[in-house]
Parts: sequence; C-alpha cells; structure tokens
Amino acid sequence: MASEAKGRRFDSCRARHRLIVAVTGASGAILAERFLLRAQELPEIERHLILSPAALLTAQLELGKKRRDWAALADVVYRADDLAAPLASGSFSTAGMVIIPCSMKTLAAVAHGLSDNLIARAAEVTLKERRRLVLAVRETPLSLVHLRNMTLATEAGAVVMPPVPAFYAGVRTIEAAADQFACRVLDLLGWSHPLATRWLGAGAAP
Repeated sequence: MASEAKGRRFDSCRARHRLIVAVTGASGAILAERFLLRAQELPEIERHLILSPAALLTAQLELGKKRRDWAALADVVYRADDLAAPLASGSFSTAGMVIIPCSMKTLAAVAHGLSDNLIARAAEVTLKERRRLVLAVRETPLSLVHLRNMTLATEAGAVVMPPVPAFYAGVRTIEAAADQFACRVLDLLGWSHPLATRWLGAGAAP
C-alpha cells in the first residue's frame, strides 16, 4: 500500500519542519498518542508517521485505537514495510525522528543497522545524515543486551530517552505524565510547547 498523504505538497522549504514519528509495539501506546497530540498543536510541525504492525496491535489493546485514528494525528502515514517511501532516503530532509515507544527489537535494529523495515531504515538515515534521533525505549528491567544496544545507539548519535515521569511537575494522571514527557521530547527536537512545566527552583509553584 502506498503512503497516505492528505493532498499536501512536500517541498524542500519545509524540510526543517518535517518530523518523523515512529510507533512500535512496546507497551505505552499512550506515549505516542499524547506526543502526536502535542505536536499537532504546533502548526509548524509536519508529522510523518510510521506504524509497525505490532504498534497497531498494542494500540488496539491499550487504547482501543485503529489505524484510521492514528491517521487523524499525522500529515502523512506510512506502512512499516514501505521501503520505497521518501523517508528511506537521506535526500528527503527532515528535522529529525522520534521512536515512541521504542521496543527492544527496534532498539537492536537501530544499534546494529538492520534496516529491514521503514522504521529502522528511517532511523539509519537520520543517524547517517547527522539529524536528531530520540528513542523512547520502553522495557524494564533491562538486560545487559538492552544496555549494550543503548550504548551502541548513543555512540552512533541517538538520544536514548526512557519515558520517566517528571514528578516535580505535579502530574496526577497518566495522561499528564505522558504530556510532560512529550514536551521534553519536543524540547530535544527544537520545539517548545506551552504545556511544558519548567523547573524554577525549590519553593517555586509547579
């Protein structure tokens, strides 16, 4: 199946606004949902979404969401097996990529350059073009294999960012925690969201 676009022409002048968002089958589909919602609120971001088959299954189990629900949160949606998609080439410029949540299988593929699907290939392209790649890895406890793969990915230029809640932000719900994490990821990618809670020092109101 070809990539699904919404009638928008993508040209080089928008390259700095393009963001690749990949969702894998790790538990934590809400992280991807809230990230896309927050990114959608920043009109300058052009969201290019890749969904793995396992991500769709996990999202159905955890959130009751189907592929059409995810498509509403993106400008373009790609199949993970579409290795002919523009994202597979470094000539398609982007501002970076986030894999949220990132399964240990996908982490291993990124760390070892195993580009057997569009998510891993787009991540490889992001690294080789020296663009920002954020991996919201989701697993616990971590084995030595996981830790070594995180080290390899970091040495290659990726940012390994487990979804650890910022409790100082006064979060009381899973949604609020996911929103704050989304804002921190956006920070790393160069965008500031008004919902972000900043640490102002001891005694300051959250």
